[in-house]
Amino acid sequence: MKYPAPGSPEELTAYAKLQAQVPELFHQLSKDTRIPQTVVIVPSLSMDPRELSKITGVYHYEERMLVNLMLLRQPRTRLIYVTSQQLDPTVVDYYLALLPGVPTSHARSRLVMLHCNDRSNQPLSKKILARPRLIDRIRREIRTPARAHMVCFNSTDLERSLSVRLGIPLNSVDPALNDLGTKSGCREVFRAAGVNLPFGFERVKSAHEIAECLAEIKRRDPAARRAVVKLNEGFSGEGNALFYYGDLDAGDGPETLVAKIEDRLPTLKFEAPQETWQGFLEKYEEMEGVVEAFVEGEKKESPSAQCRVNAVGEAQVISTHDQVLGGPSGQVFLGCTFPAHQDYRMEIQESGALVAEELARRGVIGRFGIDYVSVKQPDGTYEHHAIEVNLRKGGTTHPFLTLKFLTAGNYNMEDGLFYAPSGRPKYYFATDTLQEERYKGLRAEDLVDISVYHGLHFHGPSERGVVFHLIGALSEFGKLGVVSIGDNLQQARFLYKQTIQVLDEETGPDWHSSE
Repeated sequence: MKYPAPGSPEELTAYAKLQAQVPELFHQLSKDTRIPQTVVIVPSLSMDPRELSKITGVYHYEERMLVNLMLLRQPRTRLIYVTSQQLDPTVVDYYLALLPGVPTSHARSRLVMLHCNDRSNQPLSKKILARPRLIDRIRREIRTPARAHMVCFNSTDLERSLSVRLGIPLNSVDPALNDLGTKSGCREVFRAAGVNLPFGFERVKSAHEIAECLAEIKRRDPAARRAVVKLNEGFSGEGNALFYYGDLDAGDGPETLVAKIEDRLPTLKFEAPQETWQGFLEKYEEMEGVVEAFVEGEKKESPSAQCRVNAVGEAQVISTHDQVLGGPSGQVFLGCTFPAHQDYRMEIQESGALVAEELARRGVIGRFGIDYVSVKQPDGTYEHHAIEVNLRKGGTTHPFLTLKFLTAGNYNMEDGLFYAPSGRPKYYFATDTLQEERYKGLRAEDLVDISVYHGLHFHGPSERGVVFHLIGALSEFGKLGVVSIGDNLQQARFLYKQTIQVLDEETGPDWHSSE
């Protein structure tokens, strides 16, 4: 079959025609979730490969969307899940076994797993586009094209081309709007939405402009100790760097201060340990970025709001989290707790709603997150600074979906809590970055056995327990993702600590088989 050229007017027209089907499909499924539908899941991290290479075991992040296998709870839903390499069947069975009220055999009969047999450092969507026979296979597996759509991690020109070639719409933001999710674009959205953001500059594109912006921040606040320089398309904070002013004096003449700062730019402190100034600058000149004041404070928190704009343009906040950050200066996402702290979660929900409504006005659909830095004031209140929009599924997406699918509960806008059908509020701690050298060599079946033996596995009747993800990264990298669900945050954290203790004991020097 001959397809329109990527980015051509013909492709854009075909894509627009497909997207016009989404509202009607949304209405049909809203009325009856039992109607036949096909969901094609393409968990491609379609981002700059140079940035993705900073993430340990990044190709295993395609497993984070396995939580969508929970859609098989709907008895006439068919899933086609495509990955770069074949997933361990034990990992797939692990998720199917979590399905409440659905026999595993029934769910498996409606699941098609396909792969490219390609572990190269390229986005999955690009690999699929290079394999016309695989595209043809996916098309054959779509039984009802009129009731089918594609789900992805983030949408780019690659996903648009793939949508057209498969002949099904993409349930995600139009790639033409992706600039709204860059570090520069989101600052402009924050201003339009009327939410507070750090003083700074966007659309910066050279070393000299970086120096000019840093100088202006220093002149505006002579006491400023540091500022942040960000790549427009960094991932999980790995594209950020800190500039320390040191002994630089705001009283220097404008040209002198800019020149001194430009000379010191190679001393930027990068969040990614393998980053260099030359490599950072090359990417900066290519994709542009922002320079903004570092938000200081004795007591700071890093909450986020997760939002959704549905297919008919209705915006809503679906959760709040407190992020767990690490890295050299605390800008790298490590995990999260749900919900955000009671002292400010309703404020974050309100601010997130303003941003979501602004994005909806601009035509955005799909899920996204908004990150904040919140500083406690002397009177006990918090001042919130909107930092960035992740216009894609992120590190807080799959933990919340895990909770929602497992418990069939709902987020309550009145108090910002999530309630299971039992009426109990539910909490969780989640991370993508549990990693230890000693965990290397543990296979998926080993992890499942350990979890069941020690009673960690999520238990439906009690609505408590641990759910693992990124399981494929365990044997090779000693890396694992965890969502620990409890009746309160203390219980959720205890379950996580218990998990670490068990894994350490099971991989320690004193381990021996219990059989």
